[in-house]
Amino acid sequence: MIRTFTAKDGWPALRAQWTDRLPDADLAGLDEATAFATRWHGDQTRPAGEPYLEHLLEATRVLVEAVEVTDVDVLRAAVLHDVVEDTACTLDEIRERFGDRVATLVDWVTKPPRPVGWSREEARTAYLDRLRGAPYDAILVKLADRLSNVQRLDTHPRPEKRRGYYDETVRSILPFAERHPWFHDWYDAWRTEFRHVSEPE
Repeated sequence: MIRTFTAKDGWPALRAQWTDRLPDADLAGLDEATAFATRWHGDQTRPAGEPYLEHLLEATRVLVEAVEVTDVDVLRAAVLHDVVEDTACTLDEIRERFGDRVATLVDWVTKPPRPVGWSREEARTAYLDRLRGAPYDAILVKLADRLSNVQRLDTHPRPEKRRGYYDETVRSILPFAERHPWFHDWYDAWRTEFRHVSEPE
């Protein structure tokens, strides 16, 4: 059984759990990032109906509790990783508020607008191909992001999306996991546990 990560109790509960893991200044930096993400994402929800912020906090929880990341810029990038892609916030606003490094990490994991004439599949392929040149810290954010997305893949309401996402994860994300032992082991177990998702109903 794979380890799963939840954030249903919100940021205050996670913050309280992390007081012995992160210094006060870094927790304050995460306060700011979480408030920023909450304001921009607003009432957005995930496909299964949960508040969008839960996904962002799940990804951050993976980094803190499983991978033991303590670099606050990487953690703030995890909280903010979808704000440019899924809201009207710009990368320049991220850079002005959180600095160049956080903005660079967010940029790496942000899917750009689909070019005119490109199919959705072509755009996704180009995005995933570009990630091959990403710095290690950006790959950590991406692996945590995808883990949150696929850890309960069988709850996605659309079977065809479940199959496509499983196949894409095995094909394009698992190779990135080879660079980190914990992620390698988790995704390897996930691939086996969720293999049924890829089978036609």
